[in-house]
Amino acid sequence: MNDLTLDECWAYRPELAVPEDLDAFWERTLRAGEPAAPTYEPVDTGLTQIRTYAVTVPGHGGEPVHGWLHLPTNTVGPLPCVVEYLGYGRGRGLPHEKLFWASAGFAHLIMDTRGQGWSTAPGSTADPGRYPAGTVPGFLTRGVTDPDDFYYRRLITDAVRFAQAAQEHPAVDPARIAVTGISQGGGLSLAVAALFPGVAAAMPDVPFLCDFPRAVRVAAQGPYGEVAEYLALYRDRSSQVFRTLSYVDAAVLASNATAPALFSIAMMDRTCPPSTCFAAYHRYGGDKEVRVYEFNDHEGGEAHQQIEQLAWLRGLFGR
Repeated sequence: MNDLTLDECWAYRPELAVPEDLDAFWERTLRAGEPAAPTYEPVDTGLTQIRTYAVTVPGHGGEPVHGWLHLPTNTVGPLPCVVEYLGYGRGRGLPHEKLFWASAGFAHLIMDTRGQGWSTAPGSTADPGRYPAGTVPGFLTRGVTDPDDFYYRRLITDAVRFAQAAQEHPAVDPARIAVTGISQGGGLSLAVAALFPGVAAAMPDVPFLCDFPRAVRVAAQGPYGEVAEYLALYRDRSSQVFRTLSYVDAAVLASNATAPALFSIAMMDRTCPPSTCFAAYHRYGGDKEVRVYEFNDHEGGEAHQQIEQLAWLRGLFGR
């Protein structure tokens, strides 16, 4: 592992470039359009303790983004809700795959990832006019020379729209919205916590999309290498590329977040180097805690971290 030690990570506080128009960029992005209302269609999963709905939320540009909503059948009253974003390459999968949060008494809204869904679990959301669902990797360089055309501008907008949809659902307590995700999902949860004031808690696990200047240079495997390969070919575009990336850098955005957060970081992570995750942790604007998994790679805490999250979230939300 070619990254910093744990002691060095605790001390690592990089001065990241913040675009002078960052706030205006995201205000303009999120203000654009008058999206239609989300739709929820019941799905017969054969399960008796959880009700599932196929969700369509108008995302960036009003484009349809799919997902699942799980609601426990044995609870009454407005529920706290966990909004989950997925890792790089993963789609929403089958409706019965992710039942942990609903089994614990929470509403659980899962967002499909536009254009992704080729790895582990299939997706059903296209990047309209650009890429169909299931397109193979390369997302970090799609539109990377222009912040307005960059793929992750669209994806982060989708993620904010899902959190807004959760807050507006009649089964959900709008004051108890948590966002979470692993890897890419962790980076998205940080971005949403920074951009949507309705978030009451954030639980990013081994977050991706953090501290791009370092991540691109030290990640031993995974998507950050796409940027390095791109710049190996387009040698004159480094400044332009890193400027675009700074608009979606979760470590940059994290300073605007105010909700309490529980992070997880794995010290042997070769995909999202721990120093880059600590960069986001240190810059996070709200109260925060972190669980460090010293001998784990990008799998992080897995089921052990879910136990930590459930106890932490119940302490915060009161159930």
